[in-house]
Amino acid sequence: MFRLIAHAHPQRLLAFAAAAGLVLAPAWARATPVSVVAAENFYGDVARQIGGADVTVTSILSNPDQDPHLFEASPSVARAISGAKIVVASGADYDPWIQKLLDAARNPDRKVIVVADLAGKKSGDNPHLWYDITIMAAFAKAFAGDLAAADPAHQVDYARRLAQFEDSLKPIKTKIAALHARLAGRAVTATEPVFGYMLDALGLTSRNQGFQIAVMNNTEPSAADVGKFEDDLKNHKVVLLVYNSQASDPIAERMQTLAKQSGVPVIGATETEPRETSYQQWMVRELDAVDRALPK
Repeated sequence: MFRLIAHAHPQRLLAFAAAAGLVLAPAWARATPVSVVAAENFYGDVARQIGGADVTVTSILSNPDQDPHLFEASPSVARAISGAKIVVASGADYDPWIQKLLDAARNPDRKVIVVADLAGKKSGDNPHLWYDITIMAAFAKAFAGDLAAADPAHQVDYARRLAQFEDSLKPIKTKIAALHARLAGRAVTATEPVFGYMLDALGLTSRNQGFQIAVMNNTEPSAADVGKFEDDLKNHKVVLLVYNSQASDPIAERMQTLAKQSGVPVIGATETEPRETSYQQWMVRELDAVDRALPK
């Protein structure tokens, strides 16, 4: 049994450990994990999958029971962003509060990834980018690159985990392709464009865009838009209604009720990744809901 001297010189301690066949990871040799702040928890989840134990990730919007449009940043959020090495924002006006926090705590060494910019999306485009698998893959690749630049010592690990993440998307892409082959060309509707990118990927035509945008922006849909929506449901001009299960709106709830009364299948989609669920599991769950609602 070896007895180590508490105040021994670090180099002598290492030499002693080597001679004794011990493997030590001294505190001075350990790299500090890269601090990452993600505006939304699905970006945080992917960041954690790629970063592993070499990152610490803080996700700001992480409560699936909270309407993200009503979020107000707290001092603790500002502190987290101030100390972050990498910050991830969705952009396209989805999380405008984060830019104010970044401006208030400028750091030339901080890397900011705006996912909308990676996807070529801008203000006015559908901001619910995470329902596009290709956009999430682009984010993962960009994040892995920035992580390797911030922490070159672990770049091989980041590249390996990125490849694993990309492989994990293949079954989801296969499921999307199978549903597309079966459902493409059918008309659906939604109370908000939350699920819009996934509907596009499935080849489904999403009607009542004016209504959806009004509800998303917390404004009253026009009487004409409401009338068209009701007609679509009553006369079965659509085969599915998708609603935002994370936000409450009286006119949206009214359409859900009408859809059920008219025999139109209804499914919910969330804006925040559910608890105890990975991004991949979340996407599969949503696709399974479509599959069940629109059987062969």
